[in-house]
Amino acid sequence: MRIVLAAAVVAGTLAAPAAAARTAPAAPPAVHMPADKPPFPYADCIKATKKRGESKRYGKWHCDQLVKKGWVRPPKR
Repeated sequence: MRIVLAAAVVAGTLAAPAAAARTAPAAPPAVHMPADKPPFPYADCIKATKKRGESKRYGKWHCDQLVKKGWVRPPKR
């Protein structure tokens, strides 16, 4: 019984990487869309905060936090 169990464990560990390699789809080619994915422009962030009704000071703070996280490009000064 132990031999059958050991054989099943070994077969499972050997089959898992091969199955994962076979089922992995090819990555699609990278297409650069300016404002569809991060980092977004800083001006767009400010516009979005105005739409949400945030104050000017809070909107700037909010966008600065997103710059630190990498979601928004820093403003050009």
